[in-house]
Amino acid sequence: MMISHKLKVIEQMSEGDGLSREFEEFLIQGVSIDSRTVKPGNLFIPIIRELDGHDYVNEAISKGAVASFWQKDHPDPPIHLPLIFVDDCLKSLQKLAEKYRKELLVKVIGVTGSNGKTTTKEMINSVLKSKFRVYKTEGNLNSQVGVPLNILRINKDAEVAIIEMGMSERGHIDQLSKITEPDIAIITMIGVSHLSSLGSREEIATAKLEILNGLKNGGCLVYNGDEPLLTTRLCNIQRNTSIETISFGQEQFNDIKSENTVTNSEGSKFSAANIKFHLPLLGEHNINNALATIAIALKLGLSSTEINKGFRNLKLPEMRMEKIDSPLGFTVINDAWNASPDSVSAAIKTFQELTGYRKKHLVIGDMLELGNHEEEFHRVIGRSLDPHKINYIYTFGKLSSLIALEATKKYPIGAVKRYMDKMELARALKRVIKKNDVVLLKASRGIQIDSILPILMQ
Repeated sequence: MMISHKLKVIEQMSEGDGLSREFEEFLIQGVSIDSRTVKPGNLFIPIIRELDGHDYVNEAISKGAVASFWQKDHPDPPIHLPLIFVDDCLKSLQKLAEKYRKELLVKVIGVTGSNGKTTTKEMINSVLKSKFRVYKTEGNLNSQVGVPLNILRINKDAEVAIIEMGMSERGHIDQLSKITEPDIAIITMIGVSHLSSLGSREEIATAKLEILNGLKNGGCLVYNGDEPLLTTRLCNIQRNTSIETISFGQEQFNDIKSENTVTNSEGSKFSAANIKFHLPLLGEHNINNALATIAIALKLGLSSTEINKGFRNLKLPEMRMEKIDSPLGFTVINDAWNASPDSVSAAIKTFQELTGYRKKHLVIGDMLELGNHEEEFHRVIGRSLDPHKINYIYTFGKLSSLIALEATKKYPIGAVKRYMDKMELARALKRVIKKNDVVLLKASRGIQIDSILPILMQ
């Protein structure tokens, strides 16, 4: 099961102190940082973010938590409760996870990259679970808090754990990799997300390569070989390490490459490693995620039949090229989980290549966290739109109005419309959409462009 230890051991693992002797033999099972969802037996960890978890310690204990951390700089600890005193709750959570990882015999697969992390994680899970007991990152818990929480939730009988690692600045992946100690690491791609904090794609590549810092001796890196920022750096790194590398991508020099690709509205068929595969996902960009999955599956001894079965049974989380059929006869492709210039371009390419629909409507909102070049990134998207392949454009937000500005140079009058009110956009689209039409929703998560769905569907 998930982490289960007596409080005295938890105190030692987290490098805390001050636990009263009367509580040392209490047993915790699992951890929680949310008093609303805490379960009986949990250790409560009061993380300090927008809200201060210390304000909820009493509530967590009343709901069945066995004990709690307490940060030493906080006054008035409820000393009648089982408390472990720590210098920093987040750092002690991470230390606890790092120590627990060393108790586990599980093979860890760490996944990072600018785009495609969650999709790749889900693909690997779907393929490997036919042969192994697999744990995967829950939801999108890939942060400095989420990764250690996921480590602490791994059952001791798990054979493989797939851990997604996100970042917002340099050093984050380094820290998560050292906590996680992956046996296999994946870098899906280098994009332009986080330009606002890192400044350049070169810096983003350097930050993603921090995943090597915790990779076990003799471990394996599976990486996007089409990306020069990775291949050039890895030439220098490989000379000084014992890591194995497997490259994937579209170029012929990659170890795992796709060939004979055919895509349609039902997915893609392609060959890799002299094996034929069928991926039931929209978007040619998903083939690279599949290639990373194939590389790992073959390394772990799965057959082509087992891999194809895993692809066939794949279920992605909502809002990732999710096809939704309206009872009114039109289709919505909801790809509104997040957006960067790379993911937007890939989604638009897929959308433009779709056939068999009466009219195609693109609903696009702002891309966030793009730094000083954010306006030009939006203009480039507008220039890429083809009026012969997408009939109508609806933009939402100040930055996306630049997409509209560029698109109007090519589109007929009235085919491109910009909005600052989502509900107004939804009602306008609702008035013109007809049976056999298709709509693509795409924007950064903070925009929540998918909130127009209820209006479209009613």
